[in-house]
Amino acid sequence: MITIDYQSRAPLYEQIVEKFQMLILTGALPPGSQMPSVRSLALELSINPNTIQKAFALLEQQGYIFPIKGKGSFVAENDRLIIQKRENCLLKLEALLRHAREIGVPKADCTALLTRIYHQEVAL
Repeated sequence: MITIDYQSRAPLYEQIVEKFQMLILTGALPPGSQMPSVRSLALELSINPNTIQKAFALLEQQGYIFPIKGKGSFVAENDRLIIQKRENCLLKLEALLRHAREIGVPKADCTALLTRIYHQEVAL
């Protein structure tokens, strides 16, 4: 379901949160679908269950998932999250483009980069 980069400096729980956020925001995990159990995911990724639990707690805190006592965690309705993430992304992109323009990066270079990125496959 997800892969972890054990060589990365990013903590494992942050990598797990980021991967699940992307799966949820892209619709790969639709609202109402059940998340894998902490135990099964810990076994699959060969990491401590507490790490998974910490990631799930953060996802719950951020509104991506919700728990049902005795049944596990489920993906929450995420329309608001999708809109919020896109707005934040566009604000960051705008700031980067303004900075690029300020330091003299040609518009053609920015356009070429944008085109190249949009033609690449998304890695989860």
